[in-house]
Amino acid sequence: MTVWDLAVVGAGPAGLSAAYVAARAGVRTLVVERATHPRYKTCGGGLIGTSLAAVASRIEVPAHDQVDRVTFTRDGRRGFTRRHVGGPLVAMVRREEFDDRLRAAAVSAGAVLRQRVAVRAVEQEPEGVRLRLADGDAVTARTVVGADGSSGVTARYVRVRHRQIDLGLELELPVPPAERDHWRGRVLLDWGPLPGSYAWVFPKGDLLTVGVIAARGAGERTRAYLRSFVARLGLAGVEPVQDSGHLTRCRSEDSPLRRGRVIVAGDAAGLLEPWSREGISYALRSGALAGAAVAADDLTRYERAVTDDLVPSMLAGHRLLDAFTRRPEVFHSLLATPPGWRMFVRFCQGRASFDETLSRVPVRAALALVNRLPTRAVDVLAPASSTTDPSSYHPGS
Repeated sequence: MTVWDLAVVGAGPAGLSAAYVAARAGVRTLVVERATHPRYKTCGGGLIGTSLAAVASRIEVPAHDQVDRVTFTRDGRRGFTRRHVGGPLVAMVRREEFDDRLRAAAVSAGAVLRQRVAVRAVEQEPEGVRLRLADGDAVTARTVVGADGSSGVTARYVRVRHRQIDLGLELELPVPPAERDHWRGRVLLDWGPLPGSYAWVFPKGDLLTVGVIAARGAGERTRAYLRSFVARLGLAGVEPVQDSGHLTRCRSEDSPLRRGRVIVAGDAAGLLEPWSREGISYALRSGALAGAAVAADDLTRYERAVTDDLVPSMLAGHRLLDAFTRRPEVFHSLLATPPGWRMFVRFCQGRASFDETLSRVPVRAALALVNRLPTRAVDVLAPASSTTDPSSYHPGS
């Protein structure tokens, strides 16, 4: 039986990034994936600058839109729009296309891909790690990178622990040309009525991705928020081509990243930004770090790199989420100010991590000032309508 240098479980951004980096370094790499590409994946599909930089030398990003305008609302009220004139903020992709490009790049680098293969168990043996497959077969590799999601077999095997679990609900809505024109180049972010919740509209050509996210445990209220949000947009009568949900899980600070010769990356490791729940950039970066560590035959290097490169921004994201959960109106008002908008732009373009952003004196000062204001004064800070784009909100709202 062939013993691979590396077996990757899961062919999403994290797994395919690990496979690409390792295979390019000469590591004999096998990727096993339970689905078949291209496959739908519940995901907003907004690529920030950090994600775009991670794949710049690997693929041509199949973007369906380039966003430079953002409309912010507070539970449907007090809307305002900001536009960035220095280039796009976010590229919008459909995950089935984006992931398939990553698949092709990993295969071109030398990785072998087996699809429609489900892993049922992980076993460490003296000669390596054995993956027990659902069809009764087995795969043996010297090292395994687990990238099969937060509820996958590798996360359970490594015993990943989570401090935050959220429920995301999402619709893919087909829209006519007039609706496409209205949303082209624009996203909508609505800070919702549930603690820590928000909703979004992401344009992707003839589709709008509309979704909400909130802490797990309020499922019916989260579904009600999605229904009211869609109705507010004037899209309640549109039949979705996809109607899905998923749980996002963010790791505890002391959660393991490795168990013996098995390491986890991306969602399987609970790596994502806690406030926005943005996970693609963390998947791409952690996967690449995992592949590099395997190529160097130094798995502790992966643990160090995640701790140094990714964890600080996650901790800053937890601080932002705590403040946002307590006072969402503060965040809404802060984004109406120049320091708040600049913070948002830097995050979207990947020019500064959240920990770097929160260390900036103007941002700290603005947040501290708004936090000291009474609620009524805070609400006044956010303009009732856009000062830069009067048509920022949908006519049907």
